Amino acid sequence: MTDEAGPWLVVGLGNPGREYANNRHNVGFMVADLLAARVGAKFGRHRRAVAEVAEGRLGFGGPKLVLLKPLTYMNLSGGPVAGLAQFHKIPPARVIAVHDELDIDYGQVRVKFGGGEGGHNGLRSMSKSLGTKDYARVRFGVGRPPGRQDPADFVLSDFSAAERKELEFLVDRAADVVESVVTKGVEPTQNLYHGA
Repeated sequence: MTDEAGPWLVVGLGNPGREYANNRHNVGFMVADLLAARVGAKFGRHRRAVAEVAEGRLGFGGPKLVLLKPLTYMNLSGGPVAGLAQFHKIPPARVIAVHDELDIDYGQVRVKFGGGEGGHNGLRSMSKSLGTKDYARVRFGVGRPPGRQDPADFVLSDFSAAERKELEFLVDRAADVVESVVTKGVEPTQNLYHGA
C-alpha cells in the first residue's frame, strides 16, 4: 500500500458554492484545502474533469498527491473521481475519500478500507463510478442530528459555534490521518489514531 511508485488520489467530498462552504457535508473540501496548503499547491480547474485539482509531494521526494474537489455536487462525485483516476492511472487501492460521517461522534476521525457507504451519496457515487468499494475512507465524525432533525438537513447546515472552536484542530488531524494512510498504510494508521 505504501509503495512510492505512483501517485495517490485524495478526494475531498463536498458541494461547490459559497453557500455550502461551511456545511458539515463539506468537511472533505476543508481537509483537501489544508493538504494543498501543506504541499504548497493551489487548486485550479482541471481540463478533463469537472473538478478542482491540486498536485504536490509529501515532503522532499515523497509520494505524489493528486488532490481533488469534485464540482458536480455530492451525489455525482464519482464521475470526476473515476475520470481523474483513469487520467493519472491511479488504481482504486490508492484512492482516499475524505468525508463527513454521521455514525461517528463529532471530534472523532476514523479510517477504513472498503466496506459499505453508510447512506453517504458521495461514497455511493464514487463506488459506482470506480466499479468497486475497495478504496480508503477517512471518516470525519459529525455525529447524529439533534432531536428529529432530518440527517440531510443536518449535514447541509453549518457547524455549531461550539463545534467551530475545535474544527480547525480536527481538520488538521484528518489531514494528518490522510498523510499517514499514504506513508504508512491503513492498518498502522488505525493503530495510531483510533485509540486517541
